Amino acid sequence: MKNKLMQLVKDNAQNDRPVLRSEAATDGTHVYVYDVIDSFWGVGAADLLKALGEAGDTTVHLHINSPGGDVFEARAMAAAIVACPNNVVTHIDGVCASAATYLALSANEVRMTDGGLFMVHNSWTMAMGDCNVLRQTADLLQKIDGTIQSDYCKKTGASAEQVTAWMDAETWFTAQEALDSGFIDAIDANSKQDAPTDKWNLSAYAHAPAPKSAIQETDLTESVSRQVQANQNRMRLLAQKRI
Repeated sequence: MKNKLMQLVKDNAQNDRPVLRSEAATDGTHVYVYDVIDSFWGVGAADLLKALGEAGDTTVHLHINSPGGDVFEARAMAAAIVACPNNVVTHIDGVCASAATYLALSANEVRMTDGGLFMVHNSWTMAMGDCNVLRQTADLLQKIDGTIQSDYCKKTGASAEQVTAWMDAETWFTAQEALDSGFIDAIDANSKQDAPTDKWNLSAYAHAPAPKSAIQETDLTESVSRQVQANQNRMRLLAQKRI
């Protein structure tokens, strides 16, 4: 079976290594994490540190649209945000999944566009070796999940049992659900400039929502079927009248 972690990275990797985008504006510096979190395949801690260093003393607006990625790279990025003396505001513009979530929560304020998605789950890894090595790997994953759980509990105020249940179930939150659960602080109105949530191939996740394109295609098929049935009914009625 294809490893889920490799599938996630492979399906969403860019042909050329992306560069984290940073733009100066009147309200501060806008930094865009619009990729997989990975030092080789996507956006990494070195990219973020460079952008933060160039922000001066302005407010940093951290925009996120990411399917997740490397847990340790995300940890390093989150640590950079916590250490940053600037006021940092996270804007979840599209998808904020897996490792991208605790990067988002490291800011002073977390905002999410209406229509965005926020997903928490247990950490993944790849392992090879004998039973002792695999047990050690499982123990490491539990430790990683414990640190993530602690972050979620601090942000949301939810119990450890509730957070564990969310992570075990691979829970996808809408903006309103994320607000109600305490993960975010505010919801921003949707706009044409928001990052699309169907940019990423999320099929590696067990409970990812269907892409908009798939939903639209299904709706179109059902609409055509209903129209065909209605036309057939009309034809039958006309035939009966002629008789």
